[in-house]
Parts: sequence; C-alpha cells; structure tokens
Amino acid sequence: MSASPRRSAHNRPALIVLVIVAALGCLGLAWWQWERFESTSGTGQNLGYALQWPLFAAFAVFAYFRFVRLEREAEESEQPADDRPKPAPKAAAPREIPAGLLPERPRAVRDEDPVLAEYNKYLAALHAQDVDDQVREAGLRARDTERSAG
Repeated sequence: MSASPRRSAHNRPALIVLVIVAALGCLGLAWWQWERFESTSGTGQNLGYALQWPLFAAFAVFAYFRFVRLEREAEESEQPADDRPKPAPKAAAPREIPAGLLPERPRAVRDEDPVLAEYNKYLAALHAQDVDDQVREAGLRARDTERSAG
C-alpha cells in the first residue's frame, strides 16, 4: 500500500473556491458601499470603504498565488536531487544595520560639577527627613519599620 501522491498546488478546488468566494464577496461589498456613497445619505466613509474592498479582494488573490508559489518551492526542495541543475541561491537580505548608517545616539555628559553634587546631596537629605517625618506621624518608629518589612 503506497502513500497517495501529493496533490498539485494548482489542483485544490476547495481553496480555489474559497478565494473566488472571498474575492467576489469583497467586490460585492465594494459595490454596495459605492451605492451607499451615491445615495442621499452617503458619506465619505462609504467612499473609503468602496475603495478598500477591492484591495481586500486583490489581497485574497495575491495570498493564494503566493501560497501556491511557496508550496511549489517547498516541494522542489524536498524532491531528491537528480541530474538537473540547481538554481543559484538568492542573495540573502542584510540582517543587521551597517555601522554608520544611522546617526549616533547622543550621550549624556558626565561632568562632575561640585555645585550640582552638593545640591543633589541636599535634596537626598531633605527626602530622608521627609520620610522620617511621615514615619513618625504614622506612629511608627524608624527601627521597627525595617523589622516589620521583612
């Protein structure tokens, strides 16, 4: 008992019918939106939809043909190598951005400004004092908060 041969990518009636129904459905919806646009209550939104639906139909057809092409390429790569010449491999697209293509990110200047350092120490001390005041107002002792936190 041998395995049944794989069906050709072009001989898929259910998939072909699905693509045709999807494309015709999208074109029908485009026609309906166009009629709505031309009616007295039509808006620009109806016109936008009337222009979008044919694009959806074209995408369904494009996706089908892309699927067939990819499936055919997969079948060809699975078949054993005969005496036929192999096609040259396609050039691979670059996978990383070459150095120097994008502008460099600006780097923060790390000047040790003594006035700024003193001001930051002052702000840190104010914050610590504020935390201590809030702890005392809550009725907690500073030493108990460390033990209760763990």
